[in-house]
This record gives sequence, C-alpha cells and structure tokens, in this order.
Amino acid sequence: MTDTIDDPNMKPPEPGTEVAEPLRRAIGERYLTYALSTIMHRALPDARDGLKPVHRRILYAMRELRLSATGGFRKSAKISGDVMGNYHPHGDAAIYDAMARLAQDFNVRFPLVDGQGNFGNIDGDNPAAARYTEARMTIVAEALLDGLNEDAVDFRENYDGTLTEPVVLPAQFPNLLANGSSGIAVGMATNIPPHNIAELCDACLHLIKVPDARDDTLLNYVPGPDFPTGGIIVEPPENIAQAYRTGRGSFRLRCKYEIEDLGRGQWQIIVTEIPYQVQKSKLIEKIAELIQNKKIPILGDIRDESADDVRIVLEPRSKNVEPEVLMSMLYRSSDLEVRFSLNMNVLIDGLTPKVCSMKEVLRAFLDHRQEVLLRRSRHRLGKIDHRLEVLEGFIIAFLNLDRVIDIIRYDEDPKAALMREDWGLSHPRAMDEADYVSPKPGEGELSEVQVDAILNMRLRSLRRLEEIELNRERDALMLERAELEDLISDPELQWAKISDQLKDTKKTFGKNYEGGARRTRFAEAGEVEEVPLEAMIDREPITVVCSQMGWIRAMTGHIDLNRELKFKDGDGPRFIFHAETTDRLLVFGNNGRFYTLSASTLPGGRGMGEPLRLMVDLPNDVEIVDLFIHAPDRKLLVASSTGNGFVVPENDVLAQTRTGKQVLNVKGDERAMICKPVSGDHVAVVSQNGKFLVFPVEELPEMGRGKGVKIQKYNMARGKQGALELDGGLSDITTFKWEEGLSWPMGGDKTRHETDLSPWLAKRATVGKRPPYGFPRDYKFA
Repeated sequence: MTDTIDDPNMKPPEPGTEVAEPLRRAIGERYLTYALSTIMHRALPDARDGLKPVHRRILYAMRELRLSATGGFRKSAKISGDVMGNYHPHGDAAIYDAMARLAQDFNVRFPLVDGQGNFGNIDGDNPAAARYTEARMTIVAEALLDGLNEDAVDFRENYDGTLTEPVVLPAQFPNLLANGSSGIAVGMATNIPPHNIAELCDACLHLIKVPDARDDTLLNYVPGPDFPTGGIIVEPPENIAQAYRTGRGSFRLRCKYEIEDLGRGQWQIIVTEIPYQVQKSKLIEKIAELIQNKKIPILGDIRDESADDVRIVLEPRSKNVEPEVLMSMLYRSSDLEVRFSLNMNVLIDGLTPKVCSMKEVLRAFLDHRQEVLLRRSRHRLGKIDHRLEVLEGFIIAFLNLDRVIDIIRYDEDPKAALMREDWGLSHPRAMDEADYVSPKPGEGELSEVQVDAILNMRLRSLRRLEEIELNRERDALMLERAELEDLISDPELQWAKISDQLKDTKKTFGKNYEGGARRTRFAEAGEVEEVPLEAMIDREPITVVCSQMGWIRAMTGHIDLNRELKFKDGDGPRFIFHAETTDRLLVFGNNGRFYTLSASTLPGGRGMGEPLRLMVDLPNDVEIVDLFIHAPDRKLLVASSTGNGFVVPENDVLAQTRTGKQVLNVKGDERAMICKPVSGDHVAVVSQNGKFLVFPVEELPEMGRGKGVKIQKYNMARGKQGALELDGGLSDITTFKWEEGLSWPMGGDKTRHETDLSPWLAKRATVGKRPPYGFPRDYKFA
C-alpha cells in the first residue's frame, strides 16, 4: 500500500502496511522525538527538585532498599542494578557514574549519597568498580524524599509498567541551586553552579514575604555561588547581578592561597583551594610544563604536598619576586583562575525548557512546595477521617460492649450482625453519666470499616482506660482536622507553614551542619599591570653563540668575541654577540618570517647548545638570514633577492608563537636576503652585477607585511638556455646619514670614506651606476 499522510484527518495505517512519506518529514519527526526525549528525560534538570531522571531514580531506588542515612551500606552494584532493572533502562556504567558523582564532596556541594570506598578524588582519578564500593543516602537526600508516602507528588509507571516511580521529589530545599547541574541536550545546554542552602532559604523567605521582589534584592541573601572546593570569586557585583537577572553569564573564580614565610627573606606560596571542576593533577602538570618551557621564568618549582586537604607549593626563582606578580602570571597562564559559565536552562513543571532568572527558579520551587503542602494536608485529612470513623466505631462498641460480645460469641456471621444492629437504639452498659457520649443522628449503624476494626480489636483493649484514650484521641484529631481545613482554604496559612519548614531546613543544614558554612569568598580582582620581562628575570650578562648549522647556546658573562670556541665537526661560528638574559632575540629566515626567542630560555654554554630549529618552527629548507637583539623603537629595512623591500617597525615583527610571524612575502625562487636597522636618512644599494644606487629612505614605504616595492631595477639577459633571466639581483644594502657619507673596507686594515655620493643619487627603482673607486669586489658594504 502506498499512501501519503498530508491529510491530518487521515487515520493511521493498519499494522503491517507500508506508508510512503517524504524523507525530510520522516527524519524530522524522528529526530524531534529524540530531541524531546533528550531534553526532558536526560539532560535538563527539573526546576522543582533540581534532579535529572537518573538521579531521581537512584535516590528512589535507594529509598526502596531502605538505605537511610542511619542504616547500613549496600554494594553499589546492587543499587545500580536495581535502578537499571526497575526504573532506568540504560547502561549500569552510566548509572554508577551518576551515583558516584552524587557522593563526591568536591563535585557536589551537599552530597546526596554517602559513599564507602574509593569514589574518586579531586586529582581526577575514577571511582573503584561498583562491586567494591558501598553506599547509602545522606540526610540531605532524605530531605528531598520526605513526603513520598503522603501523596505529595504524582507517580507514573516505570518503563515496563510493572512498578511506579515519582515524577518529581517533594524537595524540602531548592536543590537545583543548592547542588547545581550541568548537561547538554539537543540544541540547548545547562550549567548551574552550586549555592549555599542557608542563603537560598533566606531568599525564599524573602520571596514569600515580598512576592514581587526585584531580582537584585535577592542578591542580598544569595550574593553568588558557593562552590564545594571553595575559591574566591572576583567577578564584579554588577556582572553577578546581570547573570542572575537574565539566567546567563559567567563568574571568574580564583584559587585561594597564602604566603608562607621561610625566614631570611625566603618565602613560598601555598595554594589551599583550587577552582571548581579543576583536576589537581592536570593543574600541576600544566604549571610544571610552563616551568619547563620557561613561560613563567620567575617560577622556580611546584610541589604537591596534598593529603586529605589541598596543599600546592609554588617556589619563586628569586626572593626578590613579588608574590602578586607571580600569581597574576599564573592566573593568566593556568587554571588557577577559571571562568565558570552560568546558563540556567531548566524544565519548568517538568515540561517546558526555559532560561530562568534566580527569582523564577526560586518561585518554581516555592510553588512546588505549596502544591506538596496541599497534597500532604489532603492526604493527612483523609487519614484523619478514616481514623475518626474507626474511633467512632470503637466508642460505640465500648458503650454497648455487652451486646457486641454477645453478637461475636453467638452469631454465626458476627460481621453482618454488627452491621445490621441499630446501635442508636441500644442501651449502653452501666457507666458514669459524665462518660456517656450519645451516638450522633445517622450513626446508628456501623460501617464495614468500623466493624472490621472492632473484630480485629484485641481483648486487652477492653479496659476502661482505653475508652478514655479513645475519646482523647478523637478530640485531638478533630482539632487537627479543623486546623488542616483552615490551612487548605487559607493561602496565608499555607505560606506561613512553608516559611516554618524553610526555617527548620535552614537550621538543619545551616552553619551547624557539617559543610553548611559558606566556602567560597568574594574579592576584587586586583588586576596587576603587565610586567615587563626585565622585571621577571634576573638580569645577567651572557654571550649568544649560534653556529653555521644553527646550534645556539648562551655563554655565561660577556666573553671575548674573538675567543676560539668548540663546535661540532664540520660546523663553525656564524653569530656571536653580547646580550643579557632579559633580552629578546629576533631570528629572520629567508622565507621572510621573523621568529622570537627569549635570551633567558637559551641552553647553557657548557655543551654545544641545541638546534635553533627545535626552539622555533623553522623549516629545514629555510636558512637563517640574521640573528640579533630586539630594540623596541627601532625600524628595520627588509629586502628580497629580487630587490623588493620596505621598512617595518621592529615592534611589529615580534612573534607570540613558535611558528613566527610572516613579514616579507616571497614566492618561487625569491628569498628574503637582507634585514638591516635603519640608521640614517638615505639608502645605498648595490647589485650583483655591480650597479650602485643611493636614494632617500623616505622613498621606501613603512609596512607591517607585504612584498614591498622595487628598490633597484635589474635588466633582463639571455641565459645559457636562451631564456630571459634577471641580470644579477640584490647584493647588499645599507642606510647612512647624508651629511656623514659612507665608509667601506678596502682590504687589509684600510677603509675608504666617501663624503660626496651625489653622483649616485637617483630615484628609487632605477638601475644605478658603477660603484665608487675602491668599492669591494664582492659588492658588500661590510
């Protein structure tokens, strides 16, 4: 059968038939079903109890196993097995991971599971297998479950219809904000930080008193998150207020540290609290890598001396370093400072995903508490009515005890006989007139419930004292019933009752509760200005040596530059100059790219050094054109072998990464050839075919990157194969001051100084003339 389903009134096809429909619609409908399932039943928490289905089912299964906070432990494998078999048809590994997280006090602000055994640690180690660990609920979890026996919430069938499970838990406190939540659904995500229960209760109490309270007012009670690992929030208050008002934002969270005095001016930093969800082992590994790569030269060493607490020791390289400067660098380079994102995307009433403000989340919780209170009150009212009915039957039986005993002893069907008897016309046994309570109109006959209760009554209850207790119990229940009816009909009484419950919850989980006090503190960021490299490194003289094969090292002190040094076989010196450890070095390759090195990171001079290509990403086919010390305000003249070039500020060629920074663009056989500091107002250039040209520096453009402009013109000539080739090319270039002239070596110790270069002065990009008398035959200025 082939048909379409465009008509909404069309009946669904019979089982076993084939239905043709557009692929787009078929995939869309099925993907939408999957998306809704992920959103509602897996990724997003319920605003009322703050739990996802898996967590709710874990707690309910533990309750069914009677794993109370004061009871015994059970194997985690038994718990996860029951959850999987009865309520949550997913993998047992996923269930156990979810349960283990509820037991981790470094992940959950108020743990819901009391774990016994290895449930993981802050270093990032995984929990032991479920067959080794044991668990039970905490009193916090019991507070979430309180009221399930009193019809506080709806129940639904489990996945196979054999059992029932709660749709939501009663929740005595706003668990969504207390323990936070995170999850990724289809097209949406949530990330909620944990908060302090006592502060949340205060905010709820204020919201009960002032239902239309402003969002910013609630911050007087809940100033911000309260992470289980402590730390210090340095986010400005206005940003925190904006985040809670909109449901989206972020918080800057830093570690907590103290400075430990070691005497004689020595000190070290002790980190005692790390940011939330940062694995301590990876944090230490990252900082150790920064030390090894000398990214933070003022940090000497890091040690982990943690036991049950966190104790990370940071040793400065020098006692002259400022602790604030060191920590500021670590904040920028490591996870000692993180940014926790807030995305309060939750399910309202378990159905509708919505990004809520803190006020909306608390209001959803309070509305849920009101509904729970009403349902529990009605349930209690039903119990009272049932008990009053039984008590009335007991009282009638006591007033007519002899007749009741006769019926039970001699009648073949005492139940039917008791129900047929008109007790309103019966005469009570002899008793004090004050104790007599006449039956009410319409109560002359006993109900089935009353008769069953009378027949199940013990003989020991047939005493006068019991009769008095029944009257007293009936009076107390009648008073409680009247109070419940008033409560159900009066919203003000309901909110007063909820306020009392919140005050009790605050008292239970407040400062006197273990871990109830606030852990995360607030402080101003106290940003430290960017510190120059010279202030972070001890300034010491060195001699930089780079060989012809690119092996670089730093000799201690300023040695004689003509001193004979050792190199590898077949290698020799190329660059050697004096520098200081605070200097930055620039490497210019013939690919037109600049690379930056810190002199303090160079290998020592005891060996042959290390290949420069391992310190920066210098390709094997690229040769080093020049290596020199960076001067911040200097300008450089860069030129290629084909005579193209420009002037570039030296600050613009600094590279922030190992890959360097492309400045002079070259292609084909063209290579970067010259990099000279600009130290005059005129340029002198000489070509390989012996043409000399002088022109003003201002004719060269100042650029940050590019091919440049033609510096000198070169003629085309026929090559050996008959093709046109460039006759010569750039040989050397320099800059000089016009009034001082130009000097060049003539061989030996002789030097020629030419003061009048006007015969060679011309426009840029011209050919030029033969060089002055005595110019070197290699056509080099030096």
